[in-house]
Amino acid sequence: MPELPEVETTLRGIAPYIEGKRVERVVVRMAKLRLPVSREIIEELPGRTIIRAERRGKYLLLRLDRGSVILHLGMSGHLRLVPATTLPGKHDHLDIILETGLALRLVDPRRFGLALWTSEEPLNHPLLIGLGPEPLGERFTGDYLFQASRGRIVAVKQFVMDSHTVAGVGNIYANEVLFRSGINPARSAGTISLARFRRLAVALRDVLSEAIDLGGTTLRDFRDGEGKPDYFRVRLDVYGREGEPCSRCSATIQHIRQVGRSTYFCEKCQR
Repeated sequence: MPELPEVETTLRGIAPYIEGKRVERVVVRMAKLRLPVSREIIEELPGRTIIRAERRGKYLLLRLDRGSVILHLGMSGHLRLVPATTLPGKHDHLDIILETGLALRLVDPRRFGLALWTSEEPLNHPLLIGLGPEPLGERFTGDYLFQASRGRIVAVKQFVMDSHTVAGVGNIYANEVLFRSGINPARSAGTISLARFRRLAVALRDVLSEAIDLGGTTLRDFRDGEGKPDYFRVRLDVYGREGEPCSRCSATIQHIRQVGRSTYFCEKCQR
């Protein structure tokens, strides 16, 4: 699944090509995504100008001169910038065709993505209004996490991945951040001290920033030969490394399942 750094990198990749550009037309080939593609996207979007592209959590927002489009890449989706004449593939479900002759194309093999229209402030949309602070924003601190966790018995990994706690932290980065901050993912959030939450907040900022920086240096042009964004591979300390030695202490990396998600950790380094 595209996680926050990949979505941020997508935003930075497409923004220079779409901001300030007028939409010529919209082509919807498959409307049945996680939620049906909003009919207003077909009816209202043509003729309007994309003023600004933004990210909120894992959502991408296209703000127009009137109204906004809310996009989510789901489990396996990505956006491509291709010439509008490029023949669509099997999973190319939506084209937003610009006056420049480029198409912003949503590719979503598993169809868990979203393409919704709102005429209101998009941050007040039901999907976004309840999101927690951005992990790279000023509101996100260890003190905030400590206060939000008091009385919570949920495992700290689920706590950090809860979008109401903090926006956009997915499974891979939750594993990595807990390793870097030395916290066992199964610990109850309410038992973790302020000092440890402060370390976790710093680790989360660092891990996400490093991944975004890596994306900025390894991402090919969003209009390369196949028009595909070249998502980067980050260096992972624990995720997917079951049975391998810990990079810190050489103990064996463990694997468990938490709420249906894979969790990797070092039982010696993480307490």
